[in-house]
Amino acid sequence: MGKKFKNTARVEASECLAEGIYSLWLSDEEIAKEALPGQFVSLYCKDSGRLLPRPISLCEIDKEKGRIRLVYRTVGKGTKEFSHLKAGDTIEIMGPLGNGFTLEGKKIILLGGGIGIPPMLELSKAFRDFSGCEVQIVLGYRDGRLFLSEEFKPYGRVFIATEDGSTGTCGNVLDAVREQELSADMIFACGPLPMLRGVQAYAGEMGIRAQISMEERMACGIGACLACVCGSKETDPHTNVRNKRVCKDGPVFYADEIEL
Repeated sequence: MGKKFKNTARVEASECLAEGIYSLWLSDEEIAKEALPGQFVSLYCKDSGRLLPRPISLCEIDKEKGRIRLVYRTVGKGTKEFSHLKAGDTIEIMGPLGNGFTLEGKKIILLGGGIGIPPMLELSKAFRDFSGCEVQIVLGYRDGRLFLSEEFKPYGRVFIATEDGSTGTCGNVLDAVREQELSADMIFACGPLPMLRGVQAYAGEMGIRAQISMEERMACGIGACLACVCGSKETDPHTNVRNKRVCKDGPVFYADEIEL
């Protein structure tokens, strides 16, 4: 794991992409320099009544300009506070945190569901320079509000699934994979737990390796509090228990490493 920093970042831009979905560009050269696809940062509220930071995955990493992009959903008072940020404001930030994706595979499928879509954008960009790799991107939404979907198009073939059937395949990302008869030697996925369980089962059934990024409520973000553990198929030799910390050992795991 590389260096992590706790800094005061400057807000470059903030905008609403869809109902309850916001995009936030932050200027922080140290974090941008170290960050990798699949990692996350923790943002701190200014309200002293909210002590715990909010973990948000990295959507884009601009190393040249020393900035990062976060795309998040407002789900509580903390993220609601962030949605009111504007250019020129500052915010306390810690990162980059966790372990990101490992770039591998010659024919890959990237699966993003809901707020699991943003981290797949930086991953798709990373594969642009990965020699001879065929990239297939499947994005799953509740309805026709397809935030970020256009931004994926330069980096691979994009397929859409919507739960209400308004665009693309009616159903989830795996329904789209089956409908389009997509094949791969590696799957990368981020999304809600039911989706990840489905990806884990599908990868096992098809004999495809898969890396999955866990969405989990976290407290400290650095592995100290043990609030975000998930089941592991291996017993930890030190603690003698079968679990892993999502924030420190993950959030990215190989699908065959963990119990969902």
